[in-house]
Order: sequence, then C-alpha cells, then structure tokens
Amino acid sequence: MQGLFRGASNLSLDVKGRLSVPARYRQELLDSCEGNLIMTVDHIDQCLLLYPMHEWIEIEKKVSALPSLNKTARVLKRLLIGYATDVNMDKVGRLLVPPPLREFATLDKQIVLIGQGSKFEIWDEVKWKQSTQEWMEEEANKDELIGDIASLTF
Repeated sequence: MQGLFRGASNLSLDVKGRLSVPARYRQELLDSCEGNLIMTVDHIDQCLLLYPMHEWIEIEKKVSALPSLNKTARVLKRLLIGYATDVNMDKVGRLLVPPPLREFATLDKQIVLIGQGSKFEIWDEVKWKQSTQEWMEEEANKDELIGDIASLTF
C-alpha cells in the first residue's frame, strides 16, 4: 500500500543538519514522489511534519480553503503553510532539515522519525521520550475509551 509509513527510527542529524531516511522508506519515497517532500511544523506538539509531495498538496488545499476570518484558521495557515519547505532526498537518502525548522522543533543531534501513515513526524529524541511518558501517564488515568477507539482490538 502506497504511503503507509509506520514505526519509530532513532536517527542522528549530521553536522550540516541532514537526516538519513531509513532504507525501508527510501524506495517508496522515490517511487511515490521522486524524493520530493515538504517539511513543516506541528504547532501543537512542536515537532516537524514530513509529507511526500502528493500528500502535502492535498493538505495545503484544505488548509488554504479555511476561512481567513477565523483566528484559529489564520494561525494554522501561518504556521503550517508559512513554514512549509521543499526538501529533496539526495542520492544517498539524506534530507536537509532547514535551520528555522530545526530551531522551531528544538532539534539537537539525536532525533526520532515517527511513521504516521501518510506522513512522518520528526522529534527531538529527549522531547519524544518525555512526551510519550506524559501520554502514557495521562492514558493510565482514563477509565474508558471514547468513540471508534473503543471498538479497536489490539
């Protein structure tokens, strides 16, 4: 199935701020978008989002169509589209994480690439560990699942 990215990969940024895309994703990214991707920010979790170009085009259309008079929509447009940067996978599978995006997500040398189906999230490794611990603690304090989540089996 095209565009199904899953799993967590611990990676290092090199001295130029590049990450090496794990080998298991490279061919799919070459086949689906010729290695042309969009990197932008997730303003809620302060991580980065990485979309194959064809996935991004659909997201950008939807975000652009949001009403400009709505304050939340304006903020979303400013951040999601405003930070959107074309990144191209080089011949050895590396992507440059632009300095403004590294700064936004407070990325240091150690990062985590998280597959999220049709996109990836890029997290600072320390922040990822802290966030996952917080999420697990929050979930442990909930008594019931809501909506469609309750019907899932694991």
